[in-house]
Amino acid sequence: MPEAEAALRTLAHNVRAARTRAGLSLDELGRRAKVSKGALVGLEKAQGNPNFATLVRLADTLGISVSALMEGPAEGRVRVVSADEVVPLWAGERGGEARLMLTTSGAAPVEVWRWKLNPGEEYPSHPHQAGVVETVSVTHGRMTLVVDGREHAVEAGQTATFDGDSPHAYRGAGSGTCHLVMTVHIPPGPGPGPSATATT
Repeated sequence: MPEAEAALRTLAHNVRAARTRAGLSLDELGRRAKVSKGALVGLEKAQGNPNFATLVRLADTLGISVSALMEGPAEGRVRVVSADEVVPLWAGERGGEARLMLTTSGAAPVEVWRWKLNPGEEYPSHPHQAGVVETVSVTHGRMTLVVDGREHAVEAGQTATFDGDSPHAYRGAGSGTCHLVMTVHIPPGPGPGPSATATT
């Protein structure tokens, strides 16, 4: 499909450019992000099909947002995105999904996600780099937010926030589908040069 090929080319360009800016070799990026060098070589050649977890680890290691890896140049001052225009980056076994709607520009970008979780459906996330802050606002239904092994009930009309550098998970709760909007606040990325110290 031409659209998928174009998206993979954009991803390849953005990964290579971000790696170069951070002053990281393929070996070093692979070690920090826990991604094989072969997979990275393929990715930078616009080959393969990286999964969501791989994209998150690469973005965290490079100190940028997931969408900064996936998006082309910004167009205009205002951008309006419809959910049906965005391909889910995660699909659960019970019909849940996560769509990265957009990311704000600037040195400390914010990702805006739309999530749908069915009862008992869970997405576990590895810890992000230090300084990442997440918020979840439930618009319909109920969810259980798990941070550092502790469970927190979040219901429609409620918003929770937490530091994303701890293990965490999102789980659908109650008897119906949970809909939520998540924001991920990303600290400024590492500067260029070999002294950059992005964490995984």
